[in-house]
Amino acid sequence: MSLISVSDLWKSYRWRDGSIEALRGLSLNVAEGECFGLLGPNGAGKTTLLRILATLLPVDRGSVTIAGIDLRRYPERIRRTLGYVGQQGGTDIQATVFQDLMLQAHLYGLRGKAARRRVVEVLEQLELSQLAGRPVASLSGGQRRRLDLALGLVHRPPLLLLDEPSLGLDPASRRQLWDCLRALRDQGVTILLTTHYLDEADQLCTHLALIDQGRIIVDGTPAQLKQESAGATLVLTLEPSGSANPGKQAAALLRTCPFVRFIQEEGSAEELRLSVEQGEIALPAVLRLLEGAGLTVTSLVLEPPSLDDVFLRHTGRSLKKAALAANPGARPDFTWKGK
Repeated sequence: MSLISVSDLWKSYRWRDGSIEALRGLSLNVAEGECFGLLGPNGAGKTTLLRILATLLPVDRGSVTIAGIDLRRYPERIRRTLGYVGQQGGTDIQATVFQDLMLQAHLYGLRGKAARRRVVEVLEQLELSQLAGRPVASLSGGQRRRLDLALGLVHRPPLLLLDEPSLGLDPASRRQLWDCLRALRDQGVTILLTTHYLDEADQLCTHLALIDQGRIIVDGTPAQLKQESAGATLVLTLEPSGSANPGKQAAALLRTCPFVRFIQEEGSAEELRLSVEQGEIALPAVLRLLEGAGLTVTSLVLEPPSLDDVFLRHTGRSLKKAALAANPGARPDFTWKGK
């Protein structure tokens, strides 16, 4: 049964000198109890969709129902069925953790002992009990994000909307947040989250939709999407060759191969990553081609299909590359095949 049903949704932003279409005929269905992920680059329309579902943005055209309720006709009823956690959160940094949650409980009509009891439950659920008396301003990024989740859960919503839940967190805080989200999923809370992190989508989501330029381009379980990709990644290391750059020599040769989709030159002059069709067939062909040109391969690893392979196949672009482009200091040198 679908908890969220979106059909032919359009949304534009307009200003004096022009406009941009953020959503272009987007349709999707989210089943009850799923952890549904929207995976796509920045600017794909993920945040716009979540803000519409949270009744924070009006719809241009299209239909949306949540728990059978028409969003455009009954937005106030929709708000009581969901918890929304935006990228910036919504905490009061002057309050303590307990005070912040009590205020949220009061906003949803809880009073007295009922409010205190529910706040204590949520503190325990998100492992925040020891922080209840701490000022919000003193929390770490990971603790603040768990408090954001707690604020979204105070009124026991059946649906949780999360916009880039682990953005900016360190690896340890991300893993702790993921554990919290898995526990919520196991308790039957339906989760719709946006992310541009491939590992987050793979680890958390029972169903995924890849979104790009305001449209859903493909959806399915992570396993289904990777299986249908029929691609793989070859990671190879070449023997150094004096003053020559064997990586660039190999890349020039491999660009002529029809089964090579994408070439990424790694940090050293001897390493390459190749996105290929049918990895089991491509592997021996790559070896023959390089060795025939006098290049010696010292190691070769065949990685199974990834979600980035899926995105690359459907859009011609790498989601990893898009994420790295947002952080230029960490960006490696990418080489695309010329056709």
